[in-house]
Amino acid sequence: MIQQETILKVADNSGAKTVKCIKVLGGFKKRYASLGDIIVISVQQLRNKSKSTSKVLKGSVFRALVVGTKKRYKTRDGLVLSLAENTAVLINKQGNPVGTRILGPIPKILKKKNFMKFVSLSSGLI
Repeated sequence: MIQQETILKVADNSGAKTVKCIKVLGGFKKRYASLGDIIVISVQQLRNKSKSTSKVLKGSVFRALVVGTKKRYKTRDGLVLSLAENTAVLINKQGNPVGTRILGPIPKILKKKNFMKFVSLSSGLI
């Protein structure tokens, strides 16, 4: 469960290392985001100090797709999954990913929610 002021790690090669959640999108008074939800984030740290190789700047505001949470979730076949850290992938206003690769596997629930661009960029599914 991701809420405002939550620090997340970035799972793509956009240049950001950590981001902070500003707002959870998806309805009036929605407090928490789970896997596959869209949030508004602010970049807190950059992966490398040189700004020329980074596609984002510190303090810039983007939208992000939540691809991993520490909160456990249960699949239909009875499998219970939980990940080690909260992760997100930066997206632009049109819904396309900012980076060109997604580091690590992503959950199958994103395939069911029709985020096929992110599934094809990732290294695998869990």
